[in-house]
Amino acid sequence: METRSEIIRHSKFKRICVFCGSSPGKKTSYQDAAIQLGNELVSRNIDLVYGGGSIGLMGLVSQAVHDGGRHVIGVIPKTLMPRELTGVTVGEVKAVADMHQRKAEMAKHSDAFIALPGGYGTLEELLEVITWAQLGIHDKPVGLVNVDGYFNSLLSFIDKAVEEGFISPNARHIIVSAPTAKELVKKLEDYVPCHEGVASKLSWQMEQQLAYPQDYDMSRAVLCPSKWDSAMCYWGATWDQRKS
Repeated sequence: METRSEIIRHSKFKRICVFCGSSPGKKTSYQDAAIQLGNELVSRNIDLVYGGGSIGLMGLVSQAVHDGGRHVIGVIPKTLMPRELTGVTVGEVKAVADMHQRKAEMAKHSDAFIALPGGYGTLEELLEVITWAQLGIHDKPVGLVNVDGYFNSLLSFIDKAVEEGFISPNARHIIVSAPTAKELVKKLEDYVPCHEGVASKLSWQMEQQLAYPQDYDMSRAVLCPSKWDSAMCYWGATWDQRKS
């Protein structure tokens, strides 16, 4: 049997970002899963990065990690603070300008990503970090705690996209899933990327050193808080400009 010190020694993650709902969901199993994930992170000496709420599943996982003595970083846009930051907020709160900066900041501080059940916001955050992995912006593992089969329909959709030729079979393996937090974190520890990014991490890192083209509309640019995510911000802002 592994001792707690052995688990801590073998964990390769310092911080894990958790995406989840600001609602508790109708099943107590969702709430139990959030607490179990928080406890699993504590048992492995891993800190938490999350969306900064203190209600719903977000509040449960952050409270569990904080109560276990680990550091919690909550990242939240200033406009959402009155709505989501209710009650006693635990850990460190980073207020950011908007949703784009929120995702970039969460990603910058994290070594892996885990999604618990949630709604539109959870799915949007999850799919963006999967897309970043596919593009080669990062090679951090991405996992789902598939509580009571909550993500089965999403996984079926992705399998259909593979079948129809919109996602490569290797890129399908970007997503790791397991029914419990303990099983999932173990899988993430063992994860090795097997897909080829559209561009290498080096290419994205070099991109951030380049000046914007002369015809680039700087009023549409996203302000990027660090070198790590400047390529992601440039990609998003450039794509927005091309669509207009």
